[in-house]
Amino acid sequence: MKRAIFPGSFDPITLGHYDIISRGVTLFDELIIAIGTNAEKKYMFSLEKRKHFIEEAFKDAPNIKVMVYEGLTVDFCKKIDAKFILRGLRNPADFEFEKAIAHTNRKLSEIETVFLLTSSGKSYISSSIVRDVIRNKGDYTGLVPDTVRV
Repeated sequence: MKRAIFPGSFDPITLGHYDIISRGVTLFDELIIAIGTNAEKKYMFSLEKRKHFIEEAFKDAPNIKVMVYEGLTVDFCKKIDAKFILRGLRNPADFEFEKAIAHTNRKLSEIETVFLLTSSGKSYISSSIVRDVIRNKGDYTGLVPDTVRV
């Protein structure tokens, strides 16, 4: 079975994430959306809420699961027997950052990283932009799946 994870904090999940997940799932038998936790990071949405947003967005996709993990992504991959990490790229800066992580992960394990370019109409969307729009009471609905409601 080809199992991949799509790791992130998803604070909150955006249409950019949704795009990568929807297209990426076709490449694997199972895609696990892996919500990483970091005690030092301050999140806008609770872990339960972030998980709920994602589970609702993909409730009709039997080969997509949502899990939570702590620690190194490659250790989580080993734990659940995932051989691939799926990552989305929005711009050249993302590529340089993600390339360094992918090389490090490959050095630490046999995990392969697969990159997908975010669709052009969604490449400007990031969770930090969405959080800023929400904080300033703007209309965020065109930036996130319908399941994300504040």
